[in-house]
Amino acid sequence: MRIALLAHLRHPIAPPFAGGLEAYTWHLAEGLSARGHDVTLFAAGDSDRRFVIDPVIPVHHEASFPGMEHRGDAGLKAHVDAGYAAACDRIAAGGFDVLHNNSLSRLPLERHRTTAVPTVTSLHVPPYDALRWFVHESLTPGHRITATSRAHARGWWPDGVPQDVSVLANGIDPAAWPFQEEGDGSAVWCGRMARVKGPHHAVAAARRAGLPLTLFGPIEEPDYWQAEVAPLLGGPIRYGGHCDGATLARRIGRASVFLFTPCWEEPFGLVAVEAMACGLPVAGFAMGAAEEVVGEAGRLVSAGDEAALAGAIGAALAIPRTVPHARVLRLFTRERWLDRCEALYAQARAA
Repeated sequence: MRIALLAHLRHPIAPPFAGGLEAYTWHLAEGLSARGHDVTLFAAGDSDRRFVIDPVIPVHHEASFPGMEHRGDAGLKAHVDAGYAAACDRIAAGGFDVLHNNSLSRLPLERHRTTAVPTVTSLHVPPYDALRWFVHESLTPGHRITATSRAHARGWWPDGVPQDVSVLANGIDPAAWPFQEEGDGSAVWCGRMARVKGPHHAVAAARRAGLPLTLFGPIEEPDYWQAEVAPLLGGPIRYGGHCDGATLARRIGRASVFLFTPCWEEPFGLVAVEAMACGLPVAGFAMGAAEEVVGEAGRLVSAGDEAALAGAIGAALAIPRTVPHARVLRLFTRERWLDRCEALYAQARAA
């Protein structure tokens, strides 16, 4: 198939990944290409050039509009809208068999666009007012919508999930996150350094439990980092930086437990799956999709309860490392994910 992938534009679609959405889109492009599909990635122009890139904007907008993503900046909105509108027009005229929309933009959801090109839209964030109405109004026979978990879908459609909406769980390549039979007794946390991800809770719980902890990930919110996380570093609590995938897999795999501390309605939790593939049981907060993702591979407590999280660390450490690894192989592999994507593309085209 000739497949157009439309990406979010805040960060480049290139490793080391700024977050789960960038990793998702990169691995989707890589996986579909490996299966023989003709893939064009519509993304920021500074994305990974191993792919065929059709630039939506010249460079990712965090570079040209730093810190403006959630501030309602009119200049950023106009810049992004102009790029997406032109990209959608090129997709419509480009002879593509299907569009997989991961953009978080309202423009690819307009009915005249989903009618022109069979479309699969994957939602990656909890519902918010600027997009909710457009998502709800966009359902047509040739448009399939996916959420990353059942909890995520219920958040978007609390009165009942429509028939044309399905769950498309994220998947990883287990070979990229090798299983390690033993840990070193430490805890690890990974994600964007942002308040909604809760690394400060992970630090507090690890201290209570008496475990050393290493934090990994990009510093997305510098003010939050400087005020609430950086002062906690020192001794057994350290920051390991923003690593490439292979380095991160080795460092996560050495640990004994993964701390997962979402403070919002987490749509999925790709970082937890990556750690589970390495054999790490999870201690975390029961927010959003956490229970669906972690299951028997961890222990979850109420969000924000650092004392309970410290207790959950001990309980998680008792779980054999084969349990989280087996759960990933059963539910969250890249091949299973790509099979579902191809099935959704076929459904959209047939409709």
